[in-house]
Formats: sequence, structure tokens, C-alpha cells
Amino acid sequence: MIAIIGGTGHEGLGLAMRFARAGERIVIGSRSEQRAADAAAKVREAVPDADVTGAENAAAARMAEIVFIAVPYEGQRETVTALREALAGKLVVNIVVPMEFGKGGPVAVPVPEGSAAEQTKAILGESATVVSAFHNLSAEELMALEKPLNVDVLVCGGDTESRKRVMALAALLPGCRGIDAGPLRYSRYIEDITVLLVGINRRYKTQSGIRIVGIPE
Repeated sequence: MIAIIGGTGHEGLGLAMRFARAGERIVIGSRSEQRAADAAAKVREAVPDADVTGAENAAAARMAEIVFIAVPYEGQRETVTALREALAGKLVVNIVVPMEFGKGGPVAVPVPEGSAAEQTKAILGESATVVSAFHNLSAEELMALEKPLNVDVLVCGGDTESRKRVMALAALLPGCRGIDAGPLRYSRYIEDITVLLVGINRRYKTQSGIRIVGIPE
């Protein structure tokens, strides 16, 4: 089972729809159990045979083997700290991008630990395995379920096996390919690229993504 903490937001909801359509069991987590239930209903509306439920964050994390952190960066530290016990022993996939919007467009927010993923790892320590991935997927494209995504998912993490598990998740989504992008410390570059893509999307009124060339299929 996959839990998506912050699954009531657009990105988390889009991932929930895609994974549900791929046949995965999904639980959407929120601070509000009612909001989580409402989001699960939206997934079932988009994917009628979806195996999806909603739950309060801690309950959702305990139910799943793989837990996505999809909350806004400003709420990440508080959320992950509160879930430290519930996340013990889990594979935690961080998709958070530290970003804010100003007059000139999106701006990357400096993170003391280096990246949102590294902050999550610093909070959880060795109690959980932390991988970062799925940053560069457009929420709008995720929810357009009839369209292949045509993007690569860059995966960073502390060990090869955990990265392979998340790359396999990426491969469940039509048009997606997981790319081993190395250790967790490289996540800061991927998070920053996401900010760049958001700016490009605003200027060109599109939904751009990333493809890595030169790697055999």
C-alpha cells in the first residue's frame, strides 16, 4: 500500500490517481480525516475501480509500506517530526520542492540541510529509508489520465536498492521512466530544476518535464 501524506493537494492527488489507475492500493493522508476522505472520493471519481481510502496522517503512514511526503515545504518539518514514530521502518519518498513565488516568478527557498529530502532524512535518521523523486511531474499532466506522461523521474537516495524500488514505481505510470540520479545529497539540484521548470511553464503556458538522453531504454 502507498500512503500519500499531503494527498489533498494537486500534486499528491494527481499521483494518487495515477497509482490507483496502475492498480496500487492507496491511502491519502491529511491532518483532517474528512479532507482525506473527500480527496479519496475524487480519486474514485477519476478512477472508478480505485482501491483508495482516506485517513489522518499518522494512521495513513502506519497503514502503508511506502509513504510519499507531498506537503508544502513550509509545513514539512512539523509534519515529518510529528510522524517520526509512524514512519519508522518505511520507505519514505519525498517529493517536496522548497519554493516561493515573488514578483519575478518562482524562487528556490534555501534549506539548512541542503534539500527538502535531506531535511526529512535529518529528522527521521536511520529509522526510515528516505528517497527523493517525482518532483518534475506536472499536477495537471498527472490528472490527465488518458495521456502518457512522457517524462523521466530522477530518483535520489541513500542506497541502490531503495532507488530501484522507487524507479519501479515510476515505471508503473505510462510514459514514465525512473532514472538513478545518485545519493540523497543530489536532491537539491533536482528540487532547484523544478523551480526552473515552473518558471518556464509560466512563460510558455505549458507543462514541461525532463527527459535524460543517452541512457539505454
